[in-house]
Amino acid sequence: MPKLFKNPLFLFLLKAIGLYLLWLFLYDRWLHPQGNADLFVIDQIVWLAGSLLELMGFELSGANPLLGGLRTIGIGGSDGVWIGDPCNGLTLFGLFTGFVLAFPGPWKTKLWYIPLGILLIHLANVVRVMALVVVERFYPESLDFNHTYTFTILVYSLVFLLWYTWAKKFSGLET
Repeated sequence: MPKLFKNPLFLFLLKAIGLYLLWLFLYDRWLHPQGNADLFVIDQIVWLAGSLLELMGFELSGANPLLGGLRTIGIGGSDGVWIGDPCNGLTLFGLFTGFVLAFPGPWKTKLWYIPLGILLIHLANVVRVMALVVVERFYPESLDFNHTYTFTILVYSLVFLLWYTWAKKFSGLET
């Protein structure tokens, strides 16, 4: 058994599973029921997406999403898109962080790479929401497909790219 604990793959899997279970427990038992973290992230998404859409010349529809506390954002009189807790990116923040923490690498680098990665994932999610708002306004029949497949694949691809970058450039492992 001691030999197994020296295997880097086993150690990574053990840490990753442990961190994932810890994240699930903390999120399901504390963060999600409390609701503050989800609402904070959604407020940031709606505010930034709304601000950028206005800068691009779109007129926001409905209540002003820039005031906060809203989950819906639309343009040009459309109903807009509603951002639910599963779509706010918080779970991706946890998965990304868990991978980097479980994978070998210098802690000093992890201390800047994790926040940078979370910021990039968040910004990708903002762009995703903006694109879905535009799709909902001009091509509503394709909203479900783009929400379910296109933009989900793009955001997850970014997460995998960040993981790959960590493993190849920052982990210190010879590959």
